[in-house]
Amino acid sequence: MPIDPSDARDAVADLAEAADRAIDEITGLPTDDGDIEEFTYAGATLIAERRGDETSRRTFVLVHGIGMGRKVFGDLARRLQDHGVVIAIDQPGYGMAPEPPRTLTMERTADLVAAYVRHLNRGPVVLLGHSMGTQVATEVAVRHPDTVAHLVLVAPTVDRRHRHALSQLARLAMDLMRESPKVLLLGAREYFRAGPNLRRKMHAMLVHRPELSYPQITTAALVVRGERDRVSPAEWCAEVAAAIPGAYEAEVLGHGHETLIRDAEPAAREILDFVSAPPGRP
Repeated sequence: MPIDPSDARDAVADLAEAADRAIDEITGLPTDDGDIEEFTYAGATLIAERRGDETSRRTFVLVHGIGMGRKVFGDLARRLQDHGVVIAIDQPGYGMAPEPPRTLTMERTADLVAAYVRHLNRGPVVLLGHSMGTQVATEVAVRHPDTVAHLVLVAPTVDRRHRHALSQLARLAMDLMRESPKVLLLGAREYFRAGPNLRRKMHAMLVHRPELSYPQITTAALVVRGERDRVSPAEWCAEVAAAIPGAYEAEVLGHGHETLIRDAEPAAREILDFVSAPPGRP
């Protein structure tokens, strides 16, 4: 008896959903999605997952790094959701967001994120970027300062002394050698979802020069680094913090580049202290 192609597609989709749920269960992430929204601007689409305290005036928007997606923020979102609305996004071509017709630059992605923040109509947000996401978040803060109340850069890239794909990949490989199975499993899933255009996305990341934008940031900023991070070394993170007027620094002991994925509790504590502190904290 011939197999109906639609039945085969449904079976594959069911299998993928079951595998996805199993990974969430194994890694201790929420198996239920929050409120999902698709947002399109200037021909590119992001997916946003929303959780948290809707009565709070505070909004956290989380922007992932290269090859990743909103799912890697599951632990961090769980630790922030009692303190405001938490929105984790899939950038175009990552996670469940459709691939755009052309790979977006960091600046174009920033324009999309800023348009989404305005669409939320909740005022300026706490904008957090991890790894490549810090480049997007930086451009949002510079190009659309009215949308950002606090800026958090976790494991900022790209170290200007190592702006080469092989150098970045080698450093990431060394960093991952120390990582937990949780990080490796979640990372493998998200890199698989990032699709065949990862090389073009890496190029967009590497040609961007965030060090030119850091001095233009006018909002309160926090730079967070894992103590063992090989991708974002201490010298570079100190340079980033020094370039941003009035920025603060925090280091998560015993963690590497994927500190938000491995165990977000220490970073979440630093973030909450930062956004709750009065202006000009010591």
